[in-house]
Amino acid sequence: MEVQKQQDKPTTTGYLRFIIPSLIGILLFIVPLPYNDSFTIPVAILAGIVQDWLGESIPYIMTGLITFTGILSIITLFVKPAFITKSPFLSGLFYITPLWVITRILGMIFAIMTLFQLGPSAIWSDTTGGTLLFDLIPVLFSVFLFAGLFLPLLLDFGLLELFGALLTKVMRPLFKLPGRSSVDAIASWLGDGTVGVLLTNKQYEMGYYTKREAAVIGTTFSVVSITFTVVILAQMELEGMFVPFYMTVLVAGLVAAIIMPRIPPLSRKLDTYYEGTTRKADEMIPTNVNRFQWGMEKAVIQADKAGGFSRVARGGFQNVLDMWLGVVPVVMAIGTIALIIAEFTPFFKYLGVPFVPILTFLQVPEAAAASETMVIGFADMFLPAIIGAGIENDLTRFVIAGVSITQLIYMSEVGGLLLGSKLPVSFIDLVIIFLLRTLITLPIIVGMAYLFF
Repeated sequence: MEVQKQQDKPTTTGYLRFIIPSLIGILLFIVPLPYNDSFTIPVAILAGIVQDWLGESIPYIMTGLITFTGILSIITLFVKPAFITKSPFLSGLFYITPLWVITRILGMIFAIMTLFQLGPSAIWSDTTGGTLLFDLIPVLFSVFLFAGLFLPLLLDFGLLELFGALLTKVMRPLFKLPGRSSVDAIASWLGDGTVGVLLTNKQYEMGYYTKREAAVIGTTFSVVSITFTVVILAQMELEGMFVPFYMTVLVAGLVAAIIMPRIPPLSRKLDTYYEGTTRKADEMIPTNVNRFQWGMEKAVIQADKAGGFSRVARGGFQNVLDMWLGVVPVVMAIGTIALIIAEFTPFFKYLGVPFVPILTFLQVPEAAAASETMVIGFADMFLPAIIGAGIENDLTRFVIAGVSITQLIYMSEVGGLLLGSKLPVSFIDLVIIFLLRTLITLPIIVGMAYLFF
């Protein structure tokens, strides 16, 4: 059936309202610029400046916010104050299930213990709670600040409508996703996986993605940034291998992105929308209009609906609070527990034992030592590089680095963010997805490694 064109026609003002904010959004989130002998997106540069400026005060600020969130969540659970329950934004932030209240309480306790070095050192040491509070959370604080404030430039002014029209014929057949999801992938790839999670979460809440689509995008396209890839290679003493290494990561990641949406648990997610929302995006294009023309028309009409500066600023400020208060406490709680298990128990070492025959079959040198790194990345993305750095064989270190990048689900960062967001993934889902991604990408990375060594 032929789709009828919309009656609303773009205006000159609408074109400007689409082009100017969208170009600023592209510049901030997608265009990498040279900075400190590397390349990164302006949002990350701004975040780094604020992080340097506030310095050691950020852990105190975030501990205060985490404590505030925990206390207010407890009060809301038992007292249900009207000013929270009657506000859609505040109720979504604080009126949560008892399980998430407990998680926030744990995050509050861990943050306080770590900040003041109280109680068992296993909780607040530099390799557990200290890693979260003093290394990761300052980054999240500053990235969330600018990513949240400027996210409406990507979301609200038509850029996703244009990409949706242009790239649906690519994204649907390959990844079973709408074309607009390409922006999530690009923002993650060039900037930071946390930006991709934030972008996906907001679109899911607004009704642009189904539960299945949101789960796929959040666990498949929240890729590790180029910047962090360089850090991993430096730790592995493979800096000169950047081009072949990143080519390997892209090939393995692409194969995983094609396979994962087609197998459980992601394939079993429902194609229904977030509570209280209905489908917002229509990918059907009239037969008498080309994709670019239709995408521009949809983009300009969306830009006309975006509202004034105050509305956009309010949405950005709510994004920041949503991530600071809703996500960071979960990251602190789950990340600390995962790192304690990794650091002080042989749990992940035992889980790596089944990979010894697999690595041996794939003819990876020092298979027994490499097996210890295969699962420990679930706790933190940097742990495989730390453990694997002592391995002498260059090919094995190359494989370990590649697998650690393509696994994606790290509880100290993206995993914690996913669980703290509204995205429809459970802890069990993340465990299964992590293992499947490991099994899918490992042989590809080994095969590519043998081409270069």
